[in-house]
Amino acid sequence: MTLSRRQFLGTLPGGALFAQQFPDIRSVPTDLTVPVMTGGEPGPGKRVRQTAPEYRNTDVYHALYLPSDFRPGQRYPVIVEYAGNGNYKNAYGDVSTGLVEGSNLGYGLSAGRGFIWLCLPYVNKAEGRNEITWWGDVAATVEYAKRTVPDVCARFGGDPRAVILAGFSRGAIGCNFIGLHDDGIAGLWRAFFPYSHYDGVREWPYAGSDRASALERLRRLRGRPVFISHEVSVDATRDYLKSTGVEAPFTFQPLAFRNHTDAWALRDIPERRAAREWLAGLGRTG
Repeated sequence: MTLSRRQFLGTLPGGALFAQQFPDIRSVPTDLTVPVMTGGEPGPGKRVRQTAPEYRNTDVYHALYLPSDFRPGQRYPVIVEYAGNGNYKNAYGDVSTGLVEGSNLGYGLSAGRGFIWLCLPYVNKAEGRNEITWWGDVAATVEYAKRTVPDVCARFGGDPRAVILAGFSRGAIGCNFIGLHDDGIAGLWRAFFPYSHYDGVREWPYAGSDRASALERLRRLRGRPVFISHEVSVDATRDYLKSTGVEAPFTFQPLAFRNHTDAWALRDIPERRAAREWLAGLGRTG
């Protein structure tokens, strides 16, 4: 059965009314502003639009940010991020465009320093563009990551032993649906940071969202760390993972806000401090 988001909130302790009792994230001022994506060549503190060679002359692209303290010849951990679904707006005014340049987690977690930040597309191969809703061509989306992540590491000093996969909403599900799709792509990641939803907790309107398929992907986790967060409650994901019998160092962090947005990462709140501590504790090779 596929649930609407309102119905899903109704499955949380106390239901949707319970969620409404939490404060709005906009009551906390931002302390970070994500750089606007521009054209041109990558450089320290710049976020630029890039396209993989095989998609030249199409509208398929990714966003690459080099940290403000970037120095050629040095090694940097990498945060790779997938965006939420586009065409989304809720009653609280939360919006998701589905665009790579709309993502916020990687910049919020790093404050723009010490990490390369790479936002990857979902590839609509037939139309030669980024897909803003769900996965596009799954095989092409997976292959784009397999080629682009090692290329960015090789060209810009990314540490291939320290690549963290992050995502919001659709992107949180994508940490497993795309990131653990097969052994080849699964081997890219050091750790995972899904915010708001998790692959296998519920069914969605696409093939492979069932629990049997999700469990097959989850088994490719192979004991790597995962920081799981969700607005209001993480109980549904905690219960699901317990039911699978898959063991890994899972960290669960509910956010004390009602909003469905990754813009929480741009604010000095206890949940961001906890996420940064987790990230710092990973080390480079583990």
